[in-house]
Amino acid sequence: MENFQLDAALRSLDSVQLAKVSGRLVRVSGMLLESTGCQRMTGERCYVEQGDGSMLEAQVVGFNRDISYLMPFKKPVGLTAGSRVFPTKHEASLHIDESWLGRVLNGLGEPLDDLGKLSGRDPLPTELPRVNPLRRRPVEAPLDVGVRAINALLTLGKGQRVGLFAGSGVGKSVLLGMITRQTKADVVVVGLIGERGREVQEFLLHSLGEEGLRKAVVVVSPANESPLMRLKATELCHTIAAYFRDQGKDVLLLVDSLTRYAMAQREIALALGEPPATKGYPPSVFGMLPELVESAGNGESACGSLSALYTVLAEGDDQQDPIVDCARAILDGHIVLSRHLADVGHYPAIDIAASVSRCMSQVSAPHHLQAARQFKEYYSTFEKIRELIPLGGYTPGMDNKTDRSVQLAPMMERFLRQDVNASADLEQSVNTMQGLMK
Repeated sequence: MENFQLDAALRSLDSVQLAKVSGRLVRVSGMLLESTGCQRMTGERCYVEQGDGSMLEAQVVGFNRDISYLMPFKKPVGLTAGSRVFPTKHEASLHIDESWLGRVLNGLGEPLDDLGKLSGRDPLPTELPRVNPLRRRPVEAPLDVGVRAINALLTLGKGQRVGLFAGSGVGKSVLLGMITRQTKADVVVVGLIGERGREVQEFLLHSLGEEGLRKAVVVVSPANESPLMRLKATELCHTIAAYFRDQGKDVLLLVDSLTRYAMAQREIALALGEPPATKGYPPSVFGMLPELVESAGNGESACGSLSALYTVLAEGDDQQDPIVDCARAILDGHIVLSRHLADVGHYPAIDIAASVSRCMSQVSAPHHLQAARQFKEYYSTFEKIRELIPLGGYTPGMDNKTDRSVQLAPMMERFLRQDVNASADLEQSVNTMQGLMK
């Protein structure tokens, strides 16, 4: 018996790790860490020993010969030359189910709401979901967002991906809050990426509310967090939304903002030495944006949908900004907010002439499309002569279309305005617009 136990103990020595593999930190440049001796594949994680003995989680984002470039998820504290770098044995995987609804978490899936650890029955993929374009279900049903101007003139469909384009302070977040409260969806996934930390609690209290939070998952990565965390938070939003879509739910994905995601990738790419291309953005940014957006939308199943709404910051109100231009090309529509309308107190400040929904013709009836075309035509005609009317440059009776546009102008403006707490469903919005155009 003793010999048997001795033999078993000797055999177990082969599995005992006599040495712990580690690398060394050789350089720190901003948020980029350089290490040697800990060879890991790009995308894999490792731990860096800090001055207080705690471990800092980081990810390999690149390499140069025997030097690995690491980007930490959180702000490093007390790093020194020679700090040890340990490879992770097994990366922790997230598991998800309906218990995630009503929770607030960060880009790593760690809870921020003090409601306990997140768990679930199904593993959550670590990569962005991919859908075969030939098997993706088309956009066929309208999406009621509760905003009159959008429902009537820029009708969206279930599975459509749309951008809210505007400069700073024009009302993107307020309009996003209106759509969040009023859209009819089974699950709402919200990504607050790179925005002010103050807005997180305000969005939870005022935009979502207690009832809205019950059917929502909120992923938060404020502006003061590392660029890698902002990237992970944005991608986590999409994997969560795709999971509930594949469960047969109608999902609304809201990301505020897509521009901050691009800026986070710009920070990482420039730190790695990638050359800037357009307005400081390296080429990798324009490769990652389509990959992110294509992970949203409808899936292969006949049930469930994933509609996505992204805010896009037009710096200096420049609609030709490279990120704005790229997003406009890869999304299924764009809603442009005008600073001029916001300055005169016109909310929501949607410029219907500059906005378009590419799926409207697929989800709207012919009489609806005809009324929307007439409305835009009269609205554009009036905008051309608006400034001439006080100067006496408009003479009634010269042109029937112009006369009609001037007559309808006050009613069209009232139609396009909407109080923040007011709701206008799709059928009501279309009927009201058709009544105006008779």
